[in-house]
Amino acid sequence: MLFTLMSVVSLTVCAATVYRWVDENGVVHYSDQPHDNAEKVHVAAPQTYKPAPVATTPGSQSTQPQHASVYQGCTVTAPGNDETFPNAYSVTTAVQVSPPVRNGDQVALLLDGAQLPNYPRQGGSYTIDPIDRGQHTLQAVVRDVDGKVVCQSESVTFTVLQPSVLNPANPNFRKH
Repeated sequence: MLFTLMSVVSLTVCAATVYRWVDENGVVHYSDQPHDNAEKVHVAAPQTYKPAPVATTPGSQSTQPQHASVYQGCTVTAPGNDETFPNAYSVTTAVQVSPPVRNGDQVALLLDGAQLPNYPRQGGSYTIDPIDRGQHTLQAVVRDVDGKVVCQSESVTFTVLQPSVLNPANPNFRKH
């Protein structure tokens, strides 16, 4: 059956007149040659689509589509992967994008999967203050003007160690 269907498709592309008939065993046949008891099948012209030309703005230097990625990479350069911060209540981060971020695009920094508010749109350094104790992940994402991700860094994992308020050696610890 698949062969017959493929034959019909190829016939509709190649032949202007198609004939259809059913043999004595009930098998349907298609051909570009007439056959006894065959009927002509009307084959509609194939649909075609021609996209409109891409509008360019005067002075535009790029011939690439607007969504084409021109970034060679984006990297979280600080903190280092698997870095540990003892007794820290803030962590300074840095993101590098190569080449620099284009106009209209923006860098987002994700801490544990959630976008950090107030992170500079062009990337660079930023201090997370305050930061909770424990293990965290950072990832940089560059989005174009339409919000499409055009560059994404590898995740960086780091750990923040802070003294527990429940630690008996902590001067702020009070037994109840």
